[in-house]
Amino acid sequence: MSTAAFSISSPETNQSHLQEQWNVRDGTVQVAPIHEVSRIQSDKSVKDATTFKGIIGSSRALKFVLTEVERVAPTDSTVLVLGETGTGKELIARAIHNLSTRREGPLVKVNCAAIPFDLLESELFGHEKGAFTGAVAQKSGRFEMADNGTLFLDEIGDLPLALQPKLLRVLQEQELERLGSGRTRRINVRVLVATHRDLTEMVARKEFRSDLYYRLNVFPIELPPLRERREDIPELISHFVRDFARRIGRPMLHIPPETMAAFTSHSWPGNVRELQNLIERAVIRSNDGVLPNPLSLLDPTPRSSPKPTTLDSRSGTFSACMRSLILCTLEDTHWVIGGSNGAAARLGLPRTTLITKMKKLGISRCPKSEV
Repeated sequence: MSTAAFSISSPETNQSHLQEQWNVRDGTVQVAPIHEVSRIQSDKSVKDATTFKGIIGSSRALKFVLTEVERVAPTDSTVLVLGETGTGKELIARAIHNLSTRREGPLVKVNCAAIPFDLLESELFGHEKGAFTGAVAQKSGRFEMADNGTLFLDEIGDLPLALQPKLLRVLQEQELERLGSGRTRRINVRVLVATHRDLTEMVARKEFRSDLYYRLNVFPIELPPLRERREDIPELISHFVRDFARRIGRPMLHIPPETMAAFTSHSWPGNVRELQNLIERAVIRSNDGVLPNPLSLLDPTPRSSPKPTTLDSRSGTFSACMRSLILCTLEDTHWVIGGSNGAAARLGLPRTTLITKMKKLGISRCPKSEV
C-alpha cells in the first residue's frame, strides 16, 4: 500500500516528477498525460483528507493502524478499537465508516459511560409511549437511527451487565424490540466499539460477558499512545498551531526549538487530546507571534490525582466504613461516577456495581452529578 494514503496535509506535488504515469493493464503499459496525473493525485488527496480527517502523522505505528483501517473498512465486520484515553478512537471509527460501503448512511455515536443506566437501554433500543414513567411519546433508539449505516459505541467497557445480553442478541440477530413493545424490528447496522479498559481482565472478573467480548473482538485495532509515536509530535503541533491561530485571528506563530524539544520529550499521559489542549492554551497566551512553552507552567502534582483516604477502624461496622469510603471518593470526584477519572474507576469497581452499593447504603446522588 502506498504511504501517500496517510498524508493528511500533503506537500505540493513536485511537477518534475510527474512526466508520466505507468499503469499495467492487461499486460500493457500506458502513459498518462501530466495534467491527468495531477488531477488523479489531487482527487486522491481530497479523498484522503476527507477519509482520515483529523488523523495527523506519518509514523510507522500510525501507518500500520491506517492500513488495518483500510483492510477492514469495506467489510461489515465488527471492529473493536482499543487505546488509551485521548488517542483518537472516535476518529478511527469515523475513518472506517468513511471508507465503508455504508458511508452514504448515518454514523451514530453513543458514549456508554456518559448516559445514566436508567436511560441507556431506551437510548440504544428505543421505547414505546407509556413504557415507563416519563415515556410520553414513542422514541426510536440509536440502533434504529443507524439503520443502513454505522453505530459507534464508545466506552463499551462501561456498558451495564444487565444490558449486555440484549446487545449480544441485536449483534447476532440484527433485530430488536423497543421497551414496552412486543414487536420485533429488523435492522441493518454495522457496529464499531471502543474502550480504554482491558476487557479480558473484566471478563476474568466477571464484569463483562465473555460471549459478548468474543462477539465484539472480531477485528481489534489497537491505537498507539502518543509517547510511542513521538515522530508525529512536530506535525501535530504545527497542525494545531495553524488551526488555533486561524480560529482566534492570530498571526502564524513561530515555535522556538526549545519549546518543540520540550513537547517532543514530554510523556503525554493524556495523549493527543492533552497535546491539543495545551497548544490551544499556548496560542491564547502567545505574544509577538512566538509560541510559549505551556509545559513549564504545569503543576508537577496534578490536582486530578486522588487524595489518600484514611478510615478509622473504630468508626463502626464494615458497612459504615464502606459508606464513608464511597462518600469520600464521590466528594473527591465531585460526584462523577463513570469515566476514567470517576469514583467507580478510583474504587476499582464497575459503574453499575458502585451504583448498586450506593443504593444499598442509602447514598443519594448529588443533584448535579455526572454519570
